[in-house]
Amino acid sequence: MVVVLDTVSPQSVRPRHPEKVNRPDTPLMPKPDWIRVRAPNTRGYADTRKIVRDNKLVTVCEEAGCPNIGECWDKKHATFMIMGDTCTRACAFCNVKTGMPVALDADEPDNVAEATAKLGLAHIVITSVDRDDLADGGADHFARTIRAIRERCPQTTIEILTPDFMRKEGALEVVAAAKPDVFNHNLETVPSRYLTVRPGARYFHSVRLLQRVKEIDPTIFTKSGIMVGLGEQRHEVLQVMDDLRSADVDFLTIGQYLQPTRKHHAVMSYVTPDEFAGYEKVAYAKGFLMVSASPLTRSSHHAGDDFAKLQAARSARA
Repeated sequence: MVVVLDTVSPQSVRPRHPEKVNRPDTPLMPKPDWIRVRAPNTRGYADTRKIVRDNKLVTVCEEAGCPNIGECWDKKHATFMIMGDTCTRACAFCNVKTGMPVALDADEPDNVAEATAKLGLAHIVITSVDRDDLADGGADHFARTIRAIRERCPQTTIEILTPDFMRKEGALEVVAAAKPDVFNHNLETVPSRYLTVRPGARYFHSVRLLQRVKEIDPTIFTKSGIMVGLGEQRHEVLQVMDDLRSADVDFLTIGQYLQPTRKHHAVMSYVTPDEFAGYEKVAYAKGFLMVSASPLTRSSHHAGDDFAKLQAARSARA
């Protein structure tokens, strides 16, 4: 039997985080018909879950309540979230819990590499919580994880989705030196929404971070993404595209914001599939090498397939 849900809603599978209770309740806007996903109940999903548990790993798929978890885990595609399950920031859109994180697990890089091998991943996406408590923001841990995967799975391409490493001198250089294939850092939203959506971050710092990656190593592909439906205007989304292209960013993802609980930022609008198609067309016209824009697009959704398509296209032109 296949069960279809209007979305995978985190509040239906996990309790609210206690640190969010001081936020006022916001209304939950009814979801449109085009946001539909399958419930995660396949054999592939169960196998992936077991590998994650056996290696004592955390995934952003679960922690952030990703609506694509059923599809991705059925294909044994999981996005690992390193450095724990507790973030030092409290962004208004995010369902990852906030608080003081525990010490880093020295075995985690090897465990991630082992899970990558067991899942047979051709492309792996590694993200993390923000670790403002660490002197390097977790940069060395990212680098160690990349090197462990390279040693255990030399044919696997590696994509990382990092924090902004704000006020962490030299951190970016440490991660870039480990040479991930794709360096992703999400802007999340347009500049005018930062104070309410992403108050701990700074828009132009994030743009500059991506630009610096290219300056350090032009062979690394760079990537960023935003959510829509948070109150932004279309012209602001187009300006974000221009800012990212000015920073020589290669890949762009645009997805619909889905409100995890009443304690999170409200959905201000649902962007239609036609509007997403329009954003994708404009983004390609502006020069992005790869664009994914749809209601259920997320940073790591189909990331491996997209990267393989790009490599194939480049080989065909060579």
